[in-house]
Amino acid sequence: MDNIKKILVNVLNGYVSKGLNGYTELTRNIDENLFTLIATGHNNQKRFTFTALIVQIIADTIIIEEDRNSKPLVDALVQAGIPRKNIILAYAGEKVPDIS
Repeated sequence: MDNIKKILVNVLNGYVSKGLNGYTELTRNIDENLFTLIATGHNNQKRFTFTALIVQIIADTIIIEEDRNSKPLVDALVQAGIPRKNIILAYAGEKVPDIS
């Protein structure tokens, strides 16, 4: 899991940016198994915020709960060497294993 987490964090850091109208920030929980990418900015003098990504790691599986980016996280992860079989697109209806 440590290797998967390192790759995930490295890829997620590539989504952090500062633009003309706003910025994105990566946040994580204390256990570093849940990550969010928060976008904040303004458009026509109106401020906006939204969660661009919600991702968690369970065992050796990356579960993408939300992805609102133009370059899908799954593509970036596969390109970085994570096997597609280790990625679940929950937002697209792929089945998430019961972890309770």
